[in-house]
Amino acid sequence: MLRSLFSGISGLRVNQTMLDVTGNNIANANTTGFKSSTTVFQDTLSQLLGGATAANATGGGTNPTQVGLGVQLAATATNFGQGSAQTTGRATDLMIQGDGMFVVRKGNEQLYTRAGAFAFDETGVLVTPSGNRVQGYLLDAAGNTTGGLVDVTLDVANAVPAVPRASP
Repeated sequence: MLRSLFSGISGLRVNQTMLDVTGNNIANANTTGFKSSTTVFQDTLSQLLGGATAANATGGGTNPTQVGLGVQLAATATNFGQGSAQTTGRATDLMIQGDGMFVVRKGNEQLYTRAGAFAFDETGVLVTPSGNRVQGYLLDAAGNTTGGLVDVTLDVANAVPAVPRASP
């Protein structure tokens, strides 16, 4: 009797976690760059009550008899599949096709994101909406990297000036 209660309680606990993950997925459905998650369950332990038997000339074999002693959360797996492309009308908005992440710097900390809503700040550095600096590698003429990660910057001397609008 006690084993059956533990099995039921463990099932309720992991299903609560699954509902939490599902609720988080729904709450963030419109969050830019959000990647949904799924829950993966596994047996906690199984007790073997009777072994398997092989087939013989008069009949087939039998499967082993096992009793599961509960379930546990094996993993919360993040879905890194390709999202749908959307046109934003902004030249600085980017999308990663396939695997990968954007590297951004927040102070001395490197962070990773798939959200590509970027803009240039007043100094010509490509930044996220929260001000984190987008980073990348410098390439030589042959396309080889020439060092570590650096901030992506626009040389303001080479930028095309804004065209003033005519007043109505």
